[in-house]
Amino acid sequence: MLKLFSWRRAIHPSPSSSTHLPAIYRFLSHSPPSAAAAAALEEIHDPPFSPKRAETLQNRTKIKPAKKKDKLPKVNDNNSNTVEKPPELPFDFMYSYSEISPGVKPIGFREPPKFSPFGPGRLDRNWTGTTAPARVKPDLEKLAEERQKVLGDPIPDEEVAELVEKYRHSNCSRQINLGRGGVTHNTLEDIHSHWKRAEAVRIKCLGVPTLDMDNICFHLEDKTGGKIIYRHLNILLLYRGRNYDLRKRPQIPLMLWKPLAPIYPKLVKNVADGLTFEETKEKRNRGLNSPPIMKLTRNGVYVNVVEKVRTAFETNDVVRLDCTHVGSSDCKKIGVKLRDLVPCVPILFKDEQIILWKGKKEGE
Repeated sequence: MLKLFSWRRAIHPSPSSSTHLPAIYRFLSHSPPSAAAAAALEEIHDPPFSPKRAETLQNRTKIKPAKKKDKLPKVNDNNSNTVEKPPELPFDFMYSYSEISPGVKPIGFREPPKFSPFGPGRLDRNWTGTTAPARVKPDLEKLAEERQKVLGDPIPDEEVAELVEKYRHSNCSRQINLGRGGVTHNTLEDIHSHWKRAEAVRIKCLGVPTLDMDNICFHLEDKTGGKIIYRHLNILLLYRGRNYDLRKRPQIPLMLWKPLAPIYPKLVKNVADGLTFEETKEKRNRGLNSPPIMKLTRNGVYVNVVEKVRTAFETNDVVRLDCTHVGSSDCKKIGVKLRDLVPCVPILFKDEQIILWKGKKEGE
């Protein structure tokens, strides 16, 4: 600071500095200084900052990156303008293939069936409210031959062991989680996206679909064309095949939103088939007061539930499942699956408790 404002000390000179009076008076009187004096003044007043860069037109205007040209579709080798399109999916489109039974028809809809979840004008199929049927009936023999060509020769056990060791761990980046929706339509696109850079994909199943893992494996192989090479409880490895070609993969239109579930017939009747009203009431009360055979958690793994219910029916005709915090909607889905898999008759859903009756056998 003293160096920058040294001229202030020169305004009031001391008697010993009388020789510098003419220079100071010239500075205060604003007379034009000489070149040497001007250079000295600039050194005094200008701080030692770096000089500003001269702004030019190139510095002011930002250079925009060049736009990438759109890739043109590949044309066949013969001199024709036709482009080879990937094959279409030969089955009916549904939101969930493993959790919706096409044999059960709804009695009503919560939204108009004319609104397709694929969006307007994006699909050349009619939406019926639950499915989008295929226009042409598929040839099952031809589909089986094409699938076998993609799978190729059976892979040896050593190669299977290498793939399992590579993709079965929980830190695998090629993983798809299946929740309460099961094998949904958009899951197919996710599987093919992983198959771009990986031979197999790890699938982790949770929730209600784990009651019937055979059903999940069937729909995964049937809808994708792959093969299950590893299965342990709720963990699956889906192999794409030796001759899988990404350019010839099927064209999968995506669902833009989840359609509202339609209204189905009532699951629990006031009076169970084969019983009177009093007998039905007695079995419901006895089931509520009996200890639960097991407790289910939300989004858990239910692979052993069917076997435990069958074992419990060997000694009791009424069993109870404790489904606290599972949710009322999932409780009903669990009851429907147990009705078909055990088989049994659900007679009560109350306070997230499921009461099952084993039913009457033939001849009783």
